[in-house]
Amino acid sequence: MGRLLRSLTLTTAMVMCSAAYAQPAADFYKGKTIRLIVGFSTGGGYDQYARLLVRHIGRHTPGAPTYIVQNMPGAASLKSVLYLEQGVPHDGLTMVTFNPGLLSQSLTIPGKVPVDFRRFGWVGNISEDFRVCFTWHARKLQSFKDVQGAKEIVFGTTGVGTSAYIEGRMLSDLFRVNVRQVQGYPGSADKRIAIERGELDGDCGSWTSLPDDWLQTNKINIFVRFSRNLTPDMPKDITFAGDLVSDAETRAVYDLLMAGAEIGRPYVTSSGTPADRLAALRSAFDATMADKEFRAEAVKQKLEVNPITGAQVLERLQGIYASPPAAVARARTISGE
Repeated sequence: MGRLLRSLTLTTAMVMCSAAYAQPAADFYKGKTIRLIVGFSTGGGYDQYARLLVRHIGRHTPGAPTYIVQNMPGAASLKSVLYLEQGVPHDGLTMVTFNPGLLSQSLTIPGKVPVDFRRFGWVGNISEDFRVCFTWHARKLQSFKDVQGAKEIVFGTTGVGTSAYIEGRMLSDLFRVNVRQVQGYPGSADKRIAIERGELDGDCGSWTSLPDDWLQTNKINIFVRFSRNLTPDMPKDITFAGDLVSDAETRAVYDLLMAGAEIGRPYVTSSGTPADRLAALRSAFDATMADKEFRAEAVKQKLEVNPITGAQVLERLQGIYASPPAAVARARTISGE
């Protein structure tokens, strides 16, 4: 009798669980709260984009759930990615935005980034990450040639795996710039303070996240861009790193390491999220990208919006994972510790 009761209890629980997952997305999300976890501290570009998104996406999501932002810095945002897969139910109530530099590192150092990003529920991408590197004006390094000739430049990084870390290594290993990277900064806002204090000589980061006063008062000298595309307000004479690549093998390495920047500002949910809920989140994201109020606020905050759908991001991701083994091997020596 006891075994029968336990069996009936287990069967009932399984039926209830199945019913919950079969629940229409609008009914499921009604009255719920969706957490958007940012893999970095407050004040940086990922945080700014996430907070912009949550102010608008709720009204486009079936059931009109509440969205909140939670910051979870750690391990170059890998902590937030692992938390999404291992720390929360796969029910579509948690999303994460993280540094896409981890995408290439999942191939080059899979022991440290043990994630297959193809398994996640890709919701979308707000914008390509327009990547540039710069030095503080006090260093008086104006051009890429000046930087190549410097004895040393000191950059900061939030850890192995970030786009800034990879770009610093690319400067050293592909373009003969003597960069020393200091690790341990929680986010880009912390690095900015260190730059202004003179602790760091500069940084690599997103064009859209650079402080206006730095640009308007010429406090920084932008000496290279890693992104092929330009935003309307970017100077057209910034040296493009891709133009400095001279052979096919190096080009394959460059393309692999910069693939994350093209995916840019990604938003994912867990791999086991029911298909109808993922579809609802994708639809809400796409509708938000076209929302006039969202667009107006993005313009006001000077945040670039150049979205890619979740399906398109996943397609590009398949290309990253199909990179030639030789390119992966060489990229490993650049992006690893």
